[in-house]
Amino acid sequence: MRSVVVGGGFAGLLAAHVLAERGPVTLVERDPAGGARRGVPQGRHLHGLLDRGRRIAEQIHPGFTADLLAAGALTAEPLARTRWFLHGRRLHPTATGLTSVLASRPLIEDVLRHRTLAELHVGTASGVELDAGRVRGVRLADGSMLPADLVVDASGRASRLPDQLAELGVARPREDRVDVDLGYATRTYRRRPHDLGGDLNALVSTVPRSRGGGAMAVEGERWLVTLAGILGDHPPLDDAGFRAFAASLPTGPIGDLVAAAEPLDEPVPYRFRGSRHRRYDLLRCLPEGLLVLGDAVCSLNPLYAQGMTLAAQQVEALRTWDGRRTRELNRSVGRLCAAAWEIATRADLGLPEVAGSRPLPARVLDGYVTRVQRVAHADPVVARALIRVANLADPSTVLLTPPILRRVLRPGADATVAHEERVEVPA
Repeated sequence: MRSVVVGGGFAGLLAAHVLAERGPVTLVERDPAGGARRGVPQGRHLHGLLDRGRRIAEQIHPGFTADLLAAGALTAEPLARTRWFLHGRRLHPTATGLTSVLASRPLIEDVLRHRTLAELHVGTASGVELDAGRVRGVRLADGSMLPADLVVDASGRASRLPDQLAELGVARPREDRVDVDLGYATRTYRRRPHDLGGDLNALVSTVPRSRGGGAMAVEGERWLVTLAGILGDHPPLDDAGFRAFAASLPTGPIGDLVAAAEPLDEPVPYRFRGSRHRRYDLLRCLPEGLLVLGDAVCSLNPLYAQGMTLAAQQVEALRTWDGRRTRELNRSVGRLCAAAWEIATRADLGLPEVAGSRPLPARVLDGYVTRVQRVAHADPVVARALIRVANLADPSTVLLTPPILRRVLRPGADATVAHEERVEVPA
């Protein structure tokens, strides 16, 4: 089977490696290899490779985690050496059984690229070629054509595939949207051993306000600090404004770090209008031999750090595909997207200013999830369950099992105190 993968990001690199086990693969990427890529405008900002995504990447590339660590990445267990804050208070530190990789997006992609068994074509894909309802290859910007039995669009959120399908007389996929008008500003700082009391990560959610951020230790003895605001409340890019925004967060670790650490560059902006799910899984006329992965099919609010892990889950489905109907594979991808979409967009729709449907059952569930978050400040069992769901390690139904329900619904369980200090977590 000949395959062409369009897009050399996390999703495309994983897909190309998996497909190389089945036949020749050409990876089409417009940006030269190495460093931050122009096609990934969010590449210089905070990224999270959740444990589920790391495990899948490790299965596809044995030794992947070791290569990252050798290149300077770090690892931390969520809730242990990572401080998670919701509603202005820290989730109870406890063992989770998870491992998060702390690294910049360019480093993660560089390690994957060195391991990917595919021919790299640096150029731009201009569209797919169809014949009798089936994909026959990819047309390049220079007019040449790469023949293929399978074409994978992993070109990211800016994918032009819907327009290309319309030009070929194929219906566009329905697009589900939840707009949050998120704005980022990211700056790197020199990292000192005593920063954050020796912890490696601090994450402050925008719940229930409009401002949040994260500080993550990355390769090169640096802090990657991203400040974020939704609904138009975006962080400024000047030094004084950046510091003031950090100081305004509902809890102090990130503001304290920004005030004391040495900046290594100027803040860099990024704007995210909202989550998008292109429903290729519902498109009956989708040509055979075409698969859509990563942000090209489902782009989620990056505050929840699910993008790379969701892409890894999609590639895992590709790896177990029987090689027959790609329409069934696109449906499998759609189901994975729907599960992650429910987690991310329900959190966004918890803010009344965000436009979207809120049927009564969803409003009841939203109230319950808010109580789960508050109970997790003091209850380590609930905190562990919540963080494993957020990391896509466990299904969201775990939060509705009888042991968790009893803890969450116990009278007074959500009347908690903050956990600001570092707590030693048992193994």
